[in-house]
Amino acid sequence: METTRLSVKGQIVLPKALRDSKAWKPGTEFVVEERPEGVLLRPARLFPKKSIDELIGCLKYKGKPKKLTSTAIQKAIDREVKRRHDLGRY
Repeated sequence: METTRLSVKGQIVLPKALRDSKAWKPGTEFVVEERPEGVLLRPARLFPKKSIDELIGCLKYKGKPKKLTSTAIQKAIDREVKRRHDLGRY
């Protein structure tokens, strides 16, 4: 366990080994939560959590509309899973 100190400016330096293990780079934003036992520090989400309904239609598609059935979608998923499995990714 490593220790660190609060500076006169109210800053805390996270040990390099911890920063490296979490891949935290300069500029990483954190959420700070006060807890009964101390303080919890978590990296902030890059994007706010959204539901699929909020995301539908956010990307514009230029081209001929595709008519996909749930069967066609499942076949495409199965093909991709098989392709990745054959590559040794699963």
